[in-house]
Amino acid sequence: MTEHTPAAAPHWLLGRITWDSIPMAHEPIVLYTFLATMLGGLLVVAGLTKFRLWGPLWKDWICSIDHKKIGIMYMVLGLVMFLRGFADAVMMRLQQSMAFGESMGYLPPHHYDQIFTAHGVIMIFFVAMPFVTGLMNYLVPLQIGARDVSFPFLNNFSFWMTAGGAVLVMLSLFLGEFSTAGWLALSNLGAQNPGVGLDYYIWGLQVAGVGTTLSGINLIVTIVKMRAPGMNLMKMPVFTWTALCTNALIVASFPVLTAALVLMSLDRYVGTNFFTNDLGGNAMLYVNLIWIWGHPEVYILILPCFGVFSEVVATFSRKRLFGYTSMVYATVCITVLSYLVWLHHFFTMGSGATVNTFFGITTMIISIPTGAKIFNWLFTMYKGRIRFTVPMLWTVGFMCTFAIGGMTGVLLAVPPADFVLHNSLFLIAHFHNVIIGGVVFAVFAAINYWYPKAFGYKLDEFWGKCSFWFWLVGFWVAFTPLYILGLMGVTRRVSHFEDASLQIWFLIAACGAGLIALGIASFFIQLFVSYLKREQLRDVTGDPWDGRTLEWATSSPPPQYNFAFTPVAHEIDAWWDMKKHGYQRPLAGFQPIHMPANTGAGIVIAGLSTLFGFAMIWHMWPLAAASFAATVLASIIHTFNYQRDYYIPAAEVAATENARTQQLAAAHV
Repeated sequence: MTEHTPAAAPHWLLGRITWDSIPMAHEPIVLYTFLATMLGGLLVVAGLTKFRLWGPLWKDWICSIDHKKIGIMYMVLGLVMFLRGFADAVMMRLQQSMAFGESMGYLPPHHYDQIFTAHGVIMIFFVAMPFVTGLMNYLVPLQIGARDVSFPFLNNFSFWMTAGGAVLVMLSLFLGEFSTAGWLALSNLGAQNPGVGLDYYIWGLQVAGVGTTLSGINLIVTIVKMRAPGMNLMKMPVFTWTALCTNALIVASFPVLTAALVLMSLDRYVGTNFFTNDLGGNAMLYVNLIWIWGHPEVYILILPCFGVFSEVVATFSRKRLFGYTSMVYATVCITVLSYLVWLHHFFTMGSGATVNTFFGITTMIISIPTGAKIFNWLFTMYKGRIRFTVPMLWTVGFMCTFAIGGMTGVLLAVPPADFVLHNSLFLIAHFHNVIIGGVVFAVFAAINYWYPKAFGYKLDEFWGKCSFWFWLVGFWVAFTPLYILGLMGVTRRVSHFEDASLQIWFLIAACGAGLIALGIASFFIQLFVSYLKREQLRDVTGDPWDGRTLEWATSSPPPQYNFAFTPVAHEIDAWWDMKKHGYQRPLAGFQPIHMPANTGAGIVIAGLSTLFGFAMIWHMWPLAAASFAATVLASIIHTFNYQRDYYIPAAEVAATENARTQQLAAAHV
């Protein structure tokens, strides 16, 4: 059953679920995926049971409100969803390299449309967002000298709401189908398809969007209110500055996405006409709303990555970041300007020369502070004692790759050029140039850089370098052909081509995807080999790179309370300044430390919210009413939980700090 088939009358309890809703019956690819997923799930359950890990998993991770563990869980979610999103990309590459002339490839057009939509949605909302949110969660409190975020329970709840949205998107693979309308649902406007695909999209994003918005509020308050004594705004690490601007963008833009999806839901569920051409509606209202959110979203993803590269360049050049003040101002400029450029995504809609000129100019202007950052990093490296570690390689690869992406972006900011290239593969190549060259490279740089802080041992250099080179070469082999095809006029989102002369370019792009797959495999081998060699790679100092910011002042991994005594900042690079002035760790005088207590309320409320979303997708009205009532009830019950905190005894703090003292003494012998 496709989305275009008229819907049967829903069952009073099961809603729209029928045997035909299970695609495994007629889609062999989905059947094999389901069997592999079930087998993997059974192996995980068996492992957890055999090693009796269910209790620790529940108490120490699922119920944890420690910002460090929540940050790690965000990263794990991002990695899991990354594998799914990349599998979709490989399927598209194979289809496009095969489907020429009489050969229709192996994917029916309807299935192909679901795959490219799912790829975009997963990679943006459930890979890139969890990665940057995870990094901010883990690092921001450590960098500002805080013990946790301002609202620890909210942090846990935000994560599980994001995970709930991911569950709904993954569920569409095995029950029903996903949207065919693209990652922004632009092609489902007007006469909308009656099936469940678009509803999976709406509710997956709404559930995850609640988590993202609350996380943004939480991190803003944390940065504004919980900085260490002496750390004014112009002494914050650049990563923390980028986190502050990112979360300001989240809080300002995600409610716009929520509003757009609510109005679309009303069109679908109640029969309103906000986004149709009937009864006074207008599809362009949706396009404006979605891009007013969508363009800041690009900067929500890239700004924390600029912060990562700033930390890496300064550390491995052994120099203070060149032009710290200009970096901060550039970040704030990008934050403000990102709200003035959304219309460059639809220059072709016929706004007129005046409107197009304004948005073309603002788009070019936003490239200036972005370009200034590149010069800041280059001047930081100039005459520095550069160590080409794996994080530094990712950074240099980023600067080369992202520069090209930025230049193609300026080209697309010219309305006449955009008229030619707008719906072509050139645009796809540009977008991936920026997101892979910026976000993905930054995530791998960050993982290699901060992994010893999180887990107490470094990652293996050899496999890290293999991963980097496979990714760098693979990216250009995969996407250079798309630039060329786009300039030749080949449009995007097409699953079959008549012109056989184009096939060679798609075959080259498929080879590039294969190289990227080797890069991903190398990364997982790197994790496995590093775990086996963890004693050789152990970091007992807490500062393996001779770092500059406060997270390196703690042990690796940091204790639950982060800092026994709140540090005092005197300079921009607080930890570097403390080392320069002969800082001595306090060895006595420890006090009990007040900490927030773990709770299972976050996953319970998020789980009920996800169930409500599932019931709404399938029109299971009794379940929807029950799950909504249960969500409200669970939230009210949680407000009456007064056992939300506890004290770590001074003796326990002293024992932890004494163990660290002995570890440091042994390291210096």
